This record gives sequence, C-alpha cells and structure tokens, in this order.
Amino acid sequence: MTSHDALLLLSFGGPEGPEDVIPFLENVTRGRGIPRERLEKVGEHYHLFGGVSPINRLCRELKAAIEADFAAHGVDLPVYWGNRNWTPYLADTVRQMKDDGIRHAAAFVTSAYSGYSTNDQYLQDIARAREEVPGAPEIDKLPVYWDRPGFLDPFTDAARDALGRLPDGARLLFTAHSVPLSQPNRDLYVAELEQAARTVADRAAPGTPWDLVYQSRSGPPSQPWLEPQITDHLEKLAGEGVCAVAAVPVGFVSDHMEVKYDLDVEAAGRAAELGIAFVRAATPGSDPRFAALPRQLIEESK
Repeated sequence: MTSHDALLLLSFGGPEGPEDVIPFLENVTRGRGIPRERLEKVGEHYHLFGGVSPINRLCRELKAAIEADFAAHGVDLPVYWGNRNWTPYLADTVRQMKDDGIRHAAAFVTSAYSGYSTNDQYLQDIARAREEVPGAPEIDKLPVYWDRPGFLDPFTDAARDALGRLPDGARLLFTAHSVPLSQPNRDLYVAELEQAARTVADRAAPGTPWDLVYQSRSGPPSQPWLEPQITDHLEKLAGEGVCAVAAVPVGFVSDHMEVKYDLDVEAAGRAAELGIAFVRAATPGSDPRFAALPRQLIEESK
C-alpha cells in the first residue's frame, strides 16, 4: 500500500483561445519586466495555431492515459491536474483536493530534469499553492525521470523512426529549452540532458553523429544563455555539408507550443532555406510507457 491517496499531474499551462494569449504570457513573465510589445510578438506564435497551445489538450490525454494505467494495474488513486500559468490553476486544484478529503498526494510534473525552471520552480509552486489553501494536503513531488525507460524508450523509437525518413548520412540533433547561464543548477540540467541524448543515440542509431542544441531562449541579448541555438547550429552544419537532420526534442515530454513553433515552424523553415532535409521526432506524450511512470515512481516511494 502506498501512503499517497491521490496523484497530482502538474504542468505549465497554456492558452486555449485567442483571448487567453496575452493574459497567459503575462502570467508566465510576471515580475520580469517584459514589455508589452515583446509579449505581443511572442503571442503571434500562438495565433498561428488559432491562439491555442496544445499543452492543455495533451495534459488531458496524459491524465486519461495515467488513469487507464492505474486501472489496468489495480491502483485505486484519483488523478488531479493543475497548472502553473493557466487554468486549471494549481491552487484551485489543491483546494479541490482538500475539499475531496485528500490528505497526501504524489505530484508528477511534466518536466523530466533537474534544474531551477525544470524542477525547483515546481517545488516552489507546490509550496505556494499549499500556503493559499488552509488545510491543504501534503504533496510530494515525485523524482525526476530523465533516465527512466518510460521516458527514454519512446524517444529511442521516435529517433529511429525520424532517421528512417531521411537519407543516409543524417545527423541527430537533440534539443532542449535553453536557460540563462546564471540559472541555479544549470550544470546538472546540462549533464542530465547530455546523458539522456547519449543513451537515445546509442540505442536508436549506434555510430550516428549527434549534437545537443538549445531552443526557445527568451531573455535579452545581453544575457548569456545555453548555446548553440538550433537555428545557428543548422547553419554550421550546412557549412560542413550535412544534408539531413533528425531533431529529437529530448528536453520536452509533449508536443506543446515550443515544439510546434520553435521546431516545426522556425527550425524546419531555416533548414529548408539551407537545403537541409529536416524531420522532427515525436515526444512521449501519452505513450503508455510514459503514462506508466507515475505508477512506477509511486510504487518505488512506498
């Protein structure tokens, strides 16, 4: 028997209509002094997709897949869902859990790695939400899972499939969200990404050249972030005569906006300009192997 009486699926959140875009971006950037015109520029990415980020739909699909896995393995725990930056807001979800009599929940975060924005901020979110709800349940964040088969195996299959759609000589590019060099735990984040990429590359296509690159930086040009950016690296590869690239978004768990725009639109467009064949590998999403991770991590926590 686990000591937990519920699972909390905790994610980033995203707009679900054009009117949500700017308020959502204001939530994401609150306290950072980002000018309105910059928010409107980023908002254009969302408007290309009708003002809707895929992330909430993908969380609903993952929640359903987790519930199916629980049912198949006799795990009798309700699954709740809360977001950092959009509805359903985490504090509202914690309030509902409290009203339902939940006393001790496990939290599964849609971010696989250590680091400040990928782990520590979620711990802060949980603490803040509990402070807002008198009598809130205890909430234990489950461990990071970048090295778990349920995360790596779907990426291995996806990388192999992507390479199979390209001519011989294709290169693997593993992508992750860039972060400022000053961010706490940045070195641990990079080390985990490098090991995850190496594991997937070795399993999917032994001997195939690969690189770890970054995407989606949002800070001022004066602030150093992790590099190289994928578009810059594509230019370098073109100069070296590379003719085909499989992009594997190993830093992400689902095809949300930063995958759909930054890779499928921006990076793919730059590759086309450079004459490089470009295929983007799928993310785990609601793959049953990935959906089994919360149950496995809860069982290990007994």
